[in-house]
Order: sequence, then C-alpha cells, then structure tokens
Amino acid sequence: MNDRTSALDSVVFGIDIQSGDIRGDAPSYALVVVDSRADEVTVERDVVSFRKLRRLIERDEPALIATDNMYELATDKDDLVRFLRWLPHESRLVQVTGAERPEPLSRVAARHGVPYGKEPMKEAEAAARLALANVGYEVAAFENTTTVKVSRGRSTGKGGWSQDRYTRRIHGSVKRQSRKVESALKEAGLDYERDVTEKYGGYSNAIFTVEARPQDIPVSSRRSGDTRIEIERERRDGIDFEPLVKRRDRVIVGIDPGTTTGVAVVGLDGRVLDVHSTRTADTPAIIEWLIERGRPTLVAADVYPMPETVEKFRRSFDAVGWNPPSDIAVDEKLHRTREAAYENDHERDALAAALFAFDAHEDQFERISRKVPAEIDREEVIARVISSEESVEAVLRTMQSDDDGGDDGGNEEAHEQPELSPEEREIRELKTRVERLESHIDELTDELDAKEETIEEYKTELSDARRKERQEARERREVNRLERDNGRLEREVESLEERNEALSEKLERLKSLWKLDHSNFADVNTEKNLVPVKIVEQFTKAALDETVEQYGISAGDVVYFRDASGAGRATAERLAEFEPRVVLRTGNLSDVAEEILFEASIPVSPADGMTIQEIDELAIAREKEVESAIADWEERAAERQKEQQKSMVDQIISEHRAENRR
Repeated sequence: MNDRTSALDSVVFGIDIQSGDIRGDAPSYALVVVDSRADEVTVERDVVSFRKLRRLIERDEPALIATDNMYELATDKDDLVRFLRWLPHESRLVQVTGAERPEPLSRVAARHGVPYGKEPMKEAEAAARLALANVGYEVAAFENTTTVKVSRGRSTGKGGWSQDRYTRRIHGSVKRQSRKVESALKEAGLDYERDVTEKYGGYSNAIFTVEARPQDIPVSSRRSGDTRIEIERERRDGIDFEPLVKRRDRVIVGIDPGTTTGVAVVGLDGRVLDVHSTRTADTPAIIEWLIERGRPTLVAADVYPMPETVEKFRRSFDAVGWNPPSDIAVDEKLHRTREAAYENDHERDALAAALFAFDAHEDQFERISRKVPAEIDREEVIARVISSEESVEAVLRTMQSDDDGGDDGGNEEAHEQPELSPEEREIRELKTRVERLESHIDELTDELDAKEETIEEYKTELSDARRKERQEARERREVNRLERDNGRLEREVESLEERNEALSEKLERLKSLWKLDHSNFADVNTEKNLVPVKIVEQFTKAALDETVEQYGISAGDVVYFRDASGAGRATAERLAEFEPRVVLRTGNLSDVAEEILFEASIPVSPADGMTIQEIDELAIAREKEVESAIADWEERAAERQKEQQKSMVDQIISEHRAENRR
C-alpha cells in the first residue's frame, strides 16, 4: 500500500514479445488490453504482429502502453524516438520495471502484489496492471515545447518578367498566415516566442516556439497554396524517464551539508531513487524537494557525530537519525556507491550515508516485513516501529485500532469522550502546526545570525583578498615591464653579437689576406711584394657605398671596378674624395669621369694585363704591376699635359693674331 492513485477510466496496453525479435523479421507480441472505463474492468488477450499492434494503438489511443523493456518496440535509440514521435498525442509509453536501471519484472510485480508468470501473455498482463496502478516511468523524448513554422509553400523560381510580383505575393501570403497563427496562439492563452525572417514583400518564414504540446495548440500542420505550416515537438537531448506519479513512499534520506549540499533518496528496499546537489538552495527548498520524492523515515549522515544541519532536517521531518560510529572512509563510499549514478563527491557522500543507513536496518526491515499481513502497509509499519521502538505486534494493534475508529470493545470512558467537531480538530491541527513552525522559526533565526556572522567574516576576508590582489597586480605589472625591458635588451645584445661575429669573420679574412702562402707566385718571396685590392662591382654610388660600408676605402688604396662604364660626375667626385692610389678598371670610363679623376691626379689603368687574385670579396695584386700601371699613367698624364699646354699656346697665338688684324 502507498499513496499512489490508480489510472482509472483509461485503456492500458500491456505488451511483451511473444516470438521473434524487433531486429529480425515479423516479431509477434502478446497483447493484453485492460479497460477500466466501465463499471467492471475488462481484460482482452491476443497475439498480434507489430503492424497490427500499431493499427490498434492508432485506433484505440490507449492512455498507457506498458512494457518491461522499451527496446522490445524499437531497435535502437533513434528508432525509439521515431516510435515516440508516431504515438498518438494521448498515449504514453511506460517502462514498468524502472528507469535507466530496470529491475526484473517478477520483483516489481511481487512488490506491488500483482500476479506474475513467465509466459509472455502473463508478463504482458502484469505490465498492464502495474501501469494501471501508476507503477513505472514514462519514456519521454520530447519537451513540452512545440515549434510551429510558417514558410513558403512554393519556390520563388529562377526569374522572369513577373518574378518580383510573384515573389512579393508569396512572401505576403506567409506574413498573413503567420499573423493568423499568432492570433490563434494569443486567443488560446499560450506563451510563445516569435522569430521571423523578413524578405521582399513580407516574410520568407516565421517560427513560433510555443510552451505547449502539439495537441494543445489550435493550429494544425497543412500545406495550402503559397504557404505551409509545420508543427514539430522539440526533442530532448536524450531519452528521459519520468515517474507516472510523484512518489510518496517511505524513504531513507542521506544528506551531505556544506557550501554545496548533497541529498540522496533511497527506498526501504535499498533502491536508489534520486540524487541531487545544489549551491544556492536553502533549507526550505531542499525540504520541498525531498517531500516531492517521499516521506523521510531515516535521515542519515556519513560522519560522526551528526552535523547540526542534518539534525535540523531530521527534526523537520520528525524522522529517525542515523550516523556511523566513525567517519566513513572514501574508499568505502566509492565501493558502496559503485553501481549508482552521481555527478559529484557531495552526491556520492549523501548517497553513501543513505545506503549505509539501509545496510544497518536491512535485517530489521526484513523481520518486520515477514510479520506484516498483505493488507497492511508494510512501509508504514516499518516507519512506526523504528520511530517508536515498539514491537511489530503493538504497532499492528495500534493501526488496526485506528482503522476501527478507536473502538476498544467495552471501555465506557472511551465512549464518554466527546467527539471533536471538524472545526475543533482543525484548530488542534493548526495549533500543532503553529508550534512546529515557531520552533522552526527560532532555529532559522539562530541560523540567520550565524550566517550573518559568517558573512561579516567573509567580507573581511574579501577586503584582505582584494588588497592583496591589488598589490600582486602592481607587482605583476612591474614584473611585466622589467621582462619587456629585459627582452628588448636581450634582442639588442643578440643583434650586437651577430654584428660582432660578422666583423670578426671579416677581420679574420683580412688577416688571412696578409698571411697567404704565395706559392702561386713564383717571383714573390715576401708579403711586401703584394698589395690589397678593394673590389667594387660597378662604378655607381650604390656599389661604391656598399664597398665602403663593408671594407672601407682609404687614401692610398688600390680600387678595382669590375664594370667601369656608366660613371657620372657625382660618382667620380665621390671616388676622388677617397684619394685612392690607383683605379683599376674593366671596361671604359666615361669622358666626364676620366676628366675628373685626371684633374684629381688619380691614376686610372686597365686591369686586363694585371694579375689579380680574389679571396672571397677581397683581392691582392702584385706591387710591381701596380707601380708599373701608375708609371704608365704618369707618362700618359705628362703627354696629355703637354698636349694641353701646346693647345693652350696655339689658342693664345691665334687670339693675338686676330686682334692685330683688327
């Protein structure tokens, strides 16, 4: 016996697979139809194919379709979702053996006093009768939210002379139809959200997200002319299980208090019913959550002694408390909860407390159950025995006496007690409730004071933490600045080291130039017979500046131009400023450049007849050949100077004769 009600005035289908398999060919099902709509409950039995089963479901629209395993009707999860989407709006699929971890059907049937047999037809009937008694979980794949989409019923086409008018008409039709749908939703008083996509002439689509089931929406799917309406129920992330009714059985509650409170609910048979954890909910919210899941008989903690917070919950439910003789070790908690599902350590600790409390009372529960007749609520007897510490017999006598209206069969004083009127009984109950609430208010006031003190402590800690954080922030900024400066200096050092390395290599090459083994020169025996040559690729300012930057050109150096053509006045004047000893060239100088170098007394000689040995970017030449080239230039320069003087004397004489003729 429990506080659940029966699913009266409805048709229930009980289903169990008779032969074959849903994954194979042509499975058959044992079908039991229990109809409780008439004065007497009728039961019909049949063996049907899967196709006929679907036709019967469409025809009769049963309130519940009960089975011990939902995957007897679908091959996998996606197939199950398609089956649930196909079901009539008023029909619900129920798995009577539990949620994610179903029990054997025989055990569930025995617990609820339903006849059971191993034949498929008897299992189907047991499932139907259990569902009729609101035992089991509804298999749900959809939210109570429905999407209504109004969109174009025709394509706008690829173009044409009347394309704009055609498109505008379709979009206008969608807009008008969406307004009609919105008006119908408002008249039905449904909450919804609208999302429209505006296009030329109106809407291309309008989507309404409605907080209701499809059967509650005054709009149906259809396609008419330029528009169409599609209705689709919003799917959940997975498959959920919802109990047919809120449980009000006697339960064992485990609580793990703290910043995050963990709560677990376990049945008197040791089954895990639910777990929960929260950081924000207060005591009344947790009490409400527990009330929705049963009537707490035992409230347990996983530590010794029982925390004051857990004790408050125990007093709120007037339940029996339980705590271990010493704190439960973590490995013991992990072992005891290994088969249960939980999300964090708080839920695990609360669940462990409830399960260890069940273990401590399991033998007592079994002894009590053996003594309780079938017509008496076993859980109520267990709750009274462990709370009053009376014998089972005494509790049974009290319960039977209560059921008989308190008649003790001869006690005249009992009959002389005046019967309380409904108003007096209500007043007495209200007084009791007021006393309990006042006591609870006192407890909450004390708890509020303690929390205010804790808040003040937290404020002080927060102020200190902020001050420390500001100081650390300043230190971090200073460290970041120093790190940036250090990085910049390191990059500068690397650049200077690279430049120093390049200059060192250049210096080594210059040194090697002066230490060459002159075995290639048969007539040279000492380093004094060689002279370094500075090479310039072209007679241009850019090439000249590049050589100056890399090796430098000083007065008295020998400069060699690989290509002497193209030099202008500015380049020649730039070279003359260095006062080289001699300029060796390949190719011809321009007249302007040759004139400037001649005026600057800088020797210029072809390099064709000279022996120049190149080493990397450097070169050497024989001193004798350089001197010979200079001597040749000096001779040419002397002759040129004589020619110039002779030309100048002839010009003077010519000018003098011309004046005398006048």
